[in-house]
Amino acid sequence: MSQYTQPPQPPYSQPQQPYTPDRTPGVRPARNGLGVAALILGLIGAVSGLIPFLFWLAGILGTIALVLGLVGRGRAKRGEATNKNMATFGTVLALIALILSVVGAVITFKAVGDAVDDLNKAVSDTTASAKPKAGGDTGKGKPKGGEEKKPAEEALEEGDSAVYDDDLTVTVGDATKYSPGEFAIGHTKGNKAYRVAVVIENAGKEKFDSTLVSVEARAGEDGVDAEQIFDDKVGQGFSGTVLPGKKVTVLFAFDSPADAKSLTVEVNPGFTYDATQWDLKL
Repeated sequence: MSQYTQPPQPPYSQPQQPYTPDRTPGVRPARNGLGVAALILGLIGAVSGLIPFLFWLAGILGTIALVLGLVGRGRAKRGEATNKNMATFGTVLALIALILSVVGAVITFKAVGDAVDDLNKAVSDTTASAKPKAGGDTGKGKPKGGEEKKPAEEALEEGDSAVYDDDLTVTVGDATKYSPGEFAIGHTKGNKAYRVAVVIENAGKEKFDSTLVSVEARAGEDGVDAEQIFDDKVGQGFSGTVLPGKKVTVLFAFDSPADAKSLTVEVNPGFTYDATQWDLKL
């Protein structure tokens, strides 16, 4: 009976751990990405908060950086990350970005509101009150400065004044007959010419640009256009600036049909003012 011989066994060796280049065998790599991202986004957000009208970007980046920074700090506490200080600094920058975004929003909205108010003020018409001439009919109104005023909703009379909200006063005198010069423009043979003095007084605190003042007229009950006459004495119109406390007088002449009994003069101080009319007897 033959004896069985077991074949020789290879020497026993323990299984080796897989080796990864640049990493310690068996050690999980640190998860530092969130801390880095929190630092970068927090820094960009804080800088954005210092730039006008970028408060919205600071708010968005600050919110994201805050979340990433808090999660990154949690990883560092659990030993999953090694950049706790970086995550903490990113969280601080995120809070700064959020604070700056709130401050920027308040400042921006206030600036926009002020700009809208200024725009509304610029485009809204400045209304006028009628100030009758001395000895004239004062009408109904509330006393102001010893004088009574009424809204200039109807045509005023010669010598009356229109006082606007900014204390600009426009006064139109009576219509007097006028003889146009030899080379006058705007006068038709057979018609009559009338001269009117328009006075603008600036009783406000700001300078007034008179270059935008327009003066027009209509004649008779039918309200036909009364053409303005230009010669060497009338027709130059308003120009330049009227300083506070000063006034300027300009003479205008208008061509009217011979049978017209009245001349309606309309003065508009500018785009932001209501026009006022004077009904002058001829």
